[in-house]
Order: sequence, then C-alpha cells, then structure tokens
Amino acid sequence: MSEAPGLGPKESVPAPRAAPREVWKKGGRLLSVLLAVNVLLLACTLISGGAFNKVAVYDTDVFALLTTMMLLAAVWILFYLLRTARCPDAVPYLDAHAGPIWLRGGLVLFGICTLVMDVFKTGYYSSFFECQSAIKILHPLIQAVFVIVQTYFLWVSAKDCIHVHLDLTRCGLMFTLTTNLAIWMAAVVDESVHQANSHSNVSHTRLSPDFGQGNSSGGDACSCNTAICQIFQQGYFYLYPFNIEYSLFASTMLYVMWKNVGRLLAATHSHSHTLSRASLFQETFFAGPILGLVLFVVGLAVFIIYEVQVSGEGGRTQQALVTYYSFNIVCLGLMTLVSLSGSIIYRFDRRAMDHHKNPTRTLDVALLMGAALGQYAISYYSIVAVVVGTPRDLLGALNLAHALLMIAQHTFQNVFIIESLHRGPPGEEPQEAPPKEACQGLTFANLDALHTLPAGPPTSRLVHPSPAEPQEAVTIILAPRGHWRRRCLKDISLFLLLCNVILWIMPAFGARPHFSNTVEVDFYGYSLWAAIVNICLPFGIFYRMHAVSSLLEVYVLS
Repeated sequence: MSEAPGLGPKESVPAPRAAPREVWKKGGRLLSVLLAVNVLLLACTLISGGAFNKVAVYDTDVFALLTTMMLLAAVWILFYLLRTARCPDAVPYLDAHAGPIWLRGGLVLFGICTLVMDVFKTGYYSSFFECQSAIKILHPLIQAVFVIVQTYFLWVSAKDCIHVHLDLTRCGLMFTLTTNLAIWMAAVVDESVHQANSHSNVSHTRLSPDFGQGNSSGGDACSCNTAICQIFQQGYFYLYPFNIEYSLFASTMLYVMWKNVGRLLAATHSHSHTLSRASLFQETFFAGPILGLVLFVVGLAVFIIYEVQVSGEGGRTQQALVTYYSFNIVCLGLMTLVSLSGSIIYRFDRRAMDHHKNPTRTLDVALLMGAALGQYAISYYSIVAVVVGTPRDLLGALNLAHALLMIAQHTFQNVFIIESLHRGPPGEEPQEAPPKEACQGLTFANLDALHTLPAGPPTSRLVHPSPAEPQEAVTIILAPRGHWRRRCLKDISLFLLLCNVILWIMPAFGARPHFSNTVEVDFYGYSLWAAIVNICLPFGIFYRMHAVSSLLEVYVLS
C-alpha cells in the first residue's frame, strides 16, 4: 500500500519513538533504585542489630559487610574510569553545575581527614591484634583504599553525562552511593553510642571500641591500657565527624552523576558558576566576614569552656549550659536577622530567575529542606518539654528561646539560600521593554565611569559612532546602582557561612546539651530522648555543612 505524501513527514516525527526510550530510562533508574534500597536495608539491619548486646549480630559481621561493599564499589569505579578513558565518546556532555570546585575541595579535605582516621583506627586495633579478628584491621585499610579511589573518581568524573552502559552505570553509581550511606550510618551509630555512653554508665554497644573488651574472646584480654592505644582510640573518635561529612558529600555528588546518566545537554546550556580569583574576596564591605570571624572565635572559646566544665567534676554543668545557650541565642538571633535582611534585599533585585533544569540545585534544595527536619524535631520536643514541664528557671527560659530561634533561623536561612540559588548570574536583568529598532551593538556603562560625558537624561540613547556608518547605532545603557546590593549579599553569605561552620563544630565534636540539660531527659525519659537525639541530630549536623556549601555558591552567584 502506498502512503500519502503529505503524511510522510508527520509519520517520521520521532515523538512516538521517544516514549519507549523514556520508559526504558525510567526502567533503568527503577532497577538501580531497587538494588540500592535492598542493599541499604541489609546494611541498616546489620548495623542497627550490631549496636545492641541483646541482638546476636557482632561487629565483625558489620565490618565484613562494609569491607565487601567497599571492595565491590572500588572495582566498579576502576571499571568506569577504564571504560571512559578507552572510549572518548562515552561522555559527550559535561554538566557545568555538577561538582563545583568548592564541593570537590571539601571532599578532598574530608577525605584526607578520613585517611588519618583510618590510620588511627588501624593503630588502635593493631594494639591488641592477638585477640582481635583480622577483619577489624583489614576494614580501615580497605576503607583508605576506597576513599582514595572514590575521591579521584569524583574529582575527574563529577560532571560526566555518560552515554554508554547506561543501566550498568546507574546500578554502579547507586551501589557506590549506598556504600557511602552504609559507612555514614555505621559512623553515626558508633559516634552516637559513644556520646551516649559518656553521659550514661550503662554500656549497650558492640560497635564502640569498648565493646571489644567483653565481646570477642575473653574479657580483659583486649583492654586498651597502653598510652599509645588510648591516643589512637581518642584520635579516631575525634575524626569521626570528618568521615561522616565525607560520606555525605560523596553521596550527593554520586546522586547528581546518577541523574546525569544518559542526559542530553544543549550546546548553550545555561551558565556555569566558577570562582573568580580576582574578585574572590573583593566587593564586600568586610562587615560580614569580620563579624562572622568574631562569632567563630567566641564560639570556639565557648565550646572549649563547655567541654571542660561539663566533663569536670566540680559540678559546673549549670554554668556551662547557661554560657552555651547564651552564645547560641545571640548567634542564631543574628543569623535570623541577617537571613531576613538578605531576603528583603532580593525584593529590589531585578535579576532574572534561573529556570533551567539543574539536578544539582534540585538536590541542594531537597537536602536543605529535608536535613532541617531533624533540628525542627529536636526543637519542638524541647519546646513541649519546657512549656509543659515543671521547672521554671533561667535554664528553662534559655532552652525555650534557643529552640524557638533554632526553628526561625533554619526557616529564614532556607528561604534566603533557596531564593539565591534560583537567581541568575550577576548582570542578568530582565528587559522591561524590547527595543523597537534593532541594535547591532550594546555598550553597558557604569555611572561612575561616565562623569566625563555630557550631561543627559539617565535613559537609553542612540549614538552614531561615526558619520561613515550612520545606519549602525550603539545603545548606551546606563546601569543602575546595584553594586551595594551585591556587596551586602556577599557579606551576608560570608557571615552565615562562618556561623554555620561554628554551629557544625559544636555538635559534631561532642557538645550534647540535650543530655547535660535534664529537662528533656526527665520529661521523656532517657531511652526515648536518647533515641530522638541520636536519630535527628545527625541530620542537623549535616544541615550545617551542607548550608556552608550552598552559601559558598550563593557568595559566587551574588
């Protein structure tokens, strides 16, 4: 049968064939997600089961699972690197938004600290290797190799939009992401149980270093008595926060790579945000960085005083809590006001909104909103305990003010960051009225640079550059005075960045006013309150470091 010639072009439109390709793309993503969910649930079961003595899951089982996962992930990463190196057409596009330099730099910094932690952990378990399983010494060594391989992989391949072995690549990326989440979960459980044991005499863990003393083979044969063993033990516990952040940074970058598998990008795909060496620390009023540094130094002093007074035997916990809450109230109050002022400044910003598809920005927004829920939960539990509870003293009032300001600060800071991430780059302002005549050239001039020109109205003018070419015109557009807005936004970004760093350091390195303050413990009971804090606080700690990364991008975008 012959076809009508008029229907030929309509029949050849690739729209009907796009549907199966999209369905297969979603099918490959579904397969990788199902693989990740099953592996993550298995790891979660073993890690949570190994955290309690009543469950017959030993730490060696957890270490064996994590070691196997890291080996498999490292083998797949090497295969990916070899495949992309041998096939130049495997990566036809690069996502300019993925893997910015500050995110990769943070990954390298946390990776180096993780390697130091692995050295301390290897030294700790080697101190009594006669009564330890070999997997305990092998685990930190394999983790060191995995960190090195993965850090190099993410440094060189974070922007890849690969177009070969799509399903295998999706599954490999998801498995590697799951491996990092399992490492993060084990580190959080270990660190949380260690912190809980420091506030309680009841030992209920097998994952902390103290579990080996009565768990494996014979009581006190594996006790850590030497000075070098104590240094290794305390050292790797203080380095746990860096390992936790490394795993989360790697997970976010792997997720963006997973979203970019098989992605098609236009030749002029949006804009890229890069640090300019010439103006990295310029165009600021220096008020934000200076005030942020002052709060950072004061916060370090308050944190040291708090740790010394709480861990001491002089009964000065009440004074330590008052100092701790007072500093946090001042810091959170200033951060709330500054975030609110930044949102107000955006009301006068005429830059166009960036509506391009950007998986990195979508993930950043989701992580900011999701991670803030952990601190929201702790704050609301504290508010209920303080308001309904019996004691009405200074500490209760400070605790209540701290919880309320924590909610307000997270809310306004999220609004400021999310709105900043959706702004276009500097210089992109919407054109209110299109020109009626075509102009071949546009010259943007600053008001401060035009003091030598003849006085005229502050509107666009057509100037003939030479009588030889009267048909061409150059439009001189007098740019508005928006320089002060950029400076204010940069100051706000740096101030919030430094404040988030000190608010990350305090809980990440052991500050637990949730247990030192007995209001919540007496109201909810130790078991329930410990479960709430140990589940929600890791998300709050991650929120601070992720906010630092987002604020650095906001600083560049301003």
